[in-house]
Amino acid sequence: MTLALETTHLKIELRIDEDTWFPVCDMSTLTPGRGVAALLPDGRQVALFRDRSGRLYGIDNRDPFGGAAVLSRGLTGTHQGRPFVASPLLKQRFDLETGQCLDDETVRVAAYEVRAA
Repeated sequence: MTLALETTHLKIELRIDEDTWFPVCDMSTLTPGRGVAALLPDGRQVALFRDRSGRLYGIDNRDPFGGAAVLSRGLTGTHQGRPFVASPLLKQRFDLETGQCLDDETVRVAAYEVRAA
């Protein structure tokens, strides 16, 4: 049996400043529980995620501990009801809503507002 990929006309957009929403990818690109990296107009990378309930998240893709752009490849989960991604490098967990590192309160990555339009 062959399964067809989900098809949708929804586009994922990321708020890059107060007045600007930037189109990033199609909704069908995001598989629940997995991340996707996207390049922003200024050269930064963002890691985008969709959870199993359909909620969307965007954080910087750069791991502040290792310096590599790998957070989109991390494992997702929840801790005390908060969604997170664990870096594939040293396994530090980052809250997908706020960007706060759950393992070192002095570290945070940028978090972005994401919508489907």
